[in-house]
Amino acid sequence: MSRLGDLIRTERVRAKMTPKQVAKKCGVAESFIVAVEAGTRIIADDQARRILKTIGLKEHNEADFTLDDIAATVDLASVQPQMAKAVAQPKPKAVEKVASTEEKDEGVVGSVWLDALTSVLKHVPVMNAVMKPVDHKLLPIQGGKIEGTNPDKVFYFLAPDDSMRGFRIHAGDHALVVPSQSPVDGAVMLVEYNNHRYLRKVKKLDTYQVLLQSYDREYDAVTAKLGDVNFIGRVVKLEITL
Repeated sequence: MSRLGDLIRTERVRAKMTPKQVAKKCGVAESFIVAVEAGTRIIADDQARRILKTIGLKEHNEADFTLDDIAATVDLASVQPQMAKAVAQPKPKAVEKVASTEEKDEGVVGSVWLDALTSVLKHVPVMNAVMKPVDHKLLPIQGGKIEGTNPDKVFYFLAPDDSMRGFRIHAGDHALVVPSQSPVDGAVMLVEYNNHRYLRKVKKLDTYQVLLQSYDREYDAVTAKLGDVNFIGRVVKLEITL
């Protein structure tokens, strides 16, 4: 099945609806819904949204994740066992009554798929040279962490110039940064020095000094005292712009 087909099927099963019921509410043939879920029928994004809305998934519930994000990033097959387990667990009648009222007024609330989605994806900000967010990227969370770090602490740094192109980092590239307040010998790090933030390759000289290396048209290096440098983080991945 396609990822989008998986998504529609997951929400349909969670809402305890048959393909025929969904088809009737959408004004299409049952075979159309079956083909979409099977991945043999390609549909436009707006069509998929209408089907999901018909099932009960409200637009505001998926505001943080576009269908393009979902299709490109989420392995919905991994969500199916969690969805099935939640559906199989009976709820107290009082809770069911509240839930039915919410569904009548606001559509499907607390989607199992959305709960799973927020636990495996994170909107990671892309920061510019003055540490203002200019964009975001979706990254998977593994074991509650991204690159072994608290997901709320990682970010992308947008390379502002070609001062590191000798180290294969060009203007516009996205460097994934994890926190590190101490120099890491041989690593490319985001540092603050002389009131500016740079990506620099770090070489530890001794207990008190480091070499901040750059390479635009030619190699350059600045010897700095540790006390004069604020080490913000270490670059662990690079996404280039073609």
